[in-house]
Amino acid sequence: MGADKAKKEDAQEPTDPDLSEIQAAKERWEAGTLARHTDKHPERREEFISTSSRPVRRLYTPLDVPKSDYMRDLGFPSEYPYTRSVQPTLYRGRFWTMRQFAGMGSAEETNERFKYLLKIGQTGLSVAFHLPTIYGHDSDNEFSFGEVGKLGVAVDTLKDMEILFDGIPLDKVTTSMTINAPASVLLSMYMVAAEKQGVNSHQIGGTIQNDLLKEYMAQKSWIFAPAPSLRIIVDIMEYCAKNIPRWNTISISGYHIREAGSTAAQELAFTLLNGMEYVKAGKERGLDVDMFAPRLSFFFNAHNDIFEEVAKYRAARRIWAREMKERFGAKKERSLWLRFHTQTAGCSLTAQQPMVNIVRTAYQALASVMGGTQSLHTNSMDEALALPTEDAVRVALRTQQVLAHESGVPNTIDPLAGSYYVEALTNELEEEAYKYFDHVDTLGGVIPAIEKGFFQKEISDAAYRYEREIESKKRTIVGVNDFVLEDEEIKIPVLKIDPEVERRQIERLNRTRKERNNKKVQESLDGLRKASEGTDNVVPHVVNAVRAYASVGEICDVWRDVFGEWEEPKIF
Repeated sequence: MGADKAKKEDAQEPTDPDLSEIQAAKERWEAGTLARHTDKHPERREEFISTSSRPVRRLYTPLDVPKSDYMRDLGFPSEYPYTRSVQPTLYRGRFWTMRQFAGMGSAEETNERFKYLLKIGQTGLSVAFHLPTIYGHDSDNEFSFGEVGKLGVAVDTLKDMEILFDGIPLDKVTTSMTINAPASVLLSMYMVAAEKQGVNSHQIGGTIQNDLLKEYMAQKSWIFAPAPSLRIIVDIMEYCAKNIPRWNTISISGYHIREAGSTAAQELAFTLLNGMEYVKAGKERGLDVDMFAPRLSFFFNAHNDIFEEVAKYRAARRIWAREMKERFGAKKERSLWLRFHTQTAGCSLTAQQPMVNIVRTAYQALASVMGGTQSLHTNSMDEALALPTEDAVRVALRTQQVLAHESGVPNTIDPLAGSYYVEALTNELEEEAYKYFDHVDTLGGVIPAIEKGFFQKEISDAAYRYEREIESKKRTIVGVNDFVLEDEEIKIPVLKIDPEVERRQIERLNRTRKERNNKKVQESLDGLRKASEGTDNVVPHVVNAVRAYASVGEICDVWRDVFGEWEEPKIF
């Protein structure tokens, strides 16, 4: 990566003779027109910053992109280096997939929400699981008490998955599942549920998040240590390439890194580092990079600063294409594509004046689309308070539909290309990413850097700086530290989960355990244990366990016995 960095830095050396004229003209403007104006009308503050605390210059000119080369740095849509788009026509061909993250209470309730969203125009499903499932526990585990169905849908066995997608043809929709440590279990459940509908595994399409590296960095919902987690991830990549070819095996997530408080550059760099670590692990297993790379996808945040976000997406495409081609030797065009889903920034939503969140979400969605996302979730205005109501989620979806059909933004590809600001910002974010790549190399790679707490400290320091800027009013958050309503009373309805959900879920789990063939369950779990202790691919054994109606907790408990649970390093 050092050679690439040197080449990139060399590309910034000014050589255009016209630049000296622009420099002289800029200096005249600053000494004359600008100085006369600011003497009478000073600027609002001494320093302007982006959402990531990046200084923003007053004016951007060709001086800020001194050696720009259109064909090398931008090119054309769907051609290397893919800065502008991975598709030749982008939204002129079809709109991005409109997804709304959904999951609440029981499988029955979430099934109703899915059908409602599809009825009002959503084009893809996205599943939120409750915390017990995320951590690989069943609903009757002591860890789960009080949490069943609260922050997502409760899924313990195949029975729940069957109910979750009852009446929804799984060969007609794509489904994204935000699940990490137990990802192979939930994917197996989805595949078997589809089979019971008469849909084979080659017909289903969708995504599992399955990105454990970012869990250690940011979201913290791991179970096992990095090494066994990476082993299971590669098993999934290998299994899906042969058996579920339309499935995106990892959604490499910068979203949660940003939600934890990172800057845009950290989100960009850490996400791509994780992606490259998965590619490296696949190649070390002996897999052909062009067999699994086309099914790696990405998941980015869309924060408040429109230009910073657009530049981040453009830099991500360019870096990924270069690294896949030059470092990993990928040959297929699709292996070079960085395809990504975007979600608007949950961490930007405020409990104060929640209807203002509609405006924030609209601007963030605008940035996503101008940056060329393939899929988008828009947050609902009430998500700083609770899971969204039907009214709130409908407004969030309508935000996407207005953007698609009324704004005119999707009519052209990469509309901000050529902006001196956006091109300079794209280059700056790329340079910062490569600095992080080089530093992580000096630490021994991604996993050693996680074990040393490097990523965790970088993110926490950025989050602390952001909060200090709010407290000092260097940064304005509408309704929080300015434009505050005194004695504000929140008057929007809030969704509440019925406490009976937990009792009914445990009843169904116990009934399933009684009705299933427990001999087959034990045999499948024994097979999984043997594979996990050895080197066989574990996914076929997970599928066998799921078919027998083994639970998420029972399967993950096998791995807890074999791999143990991981504790992160303490950082100060």
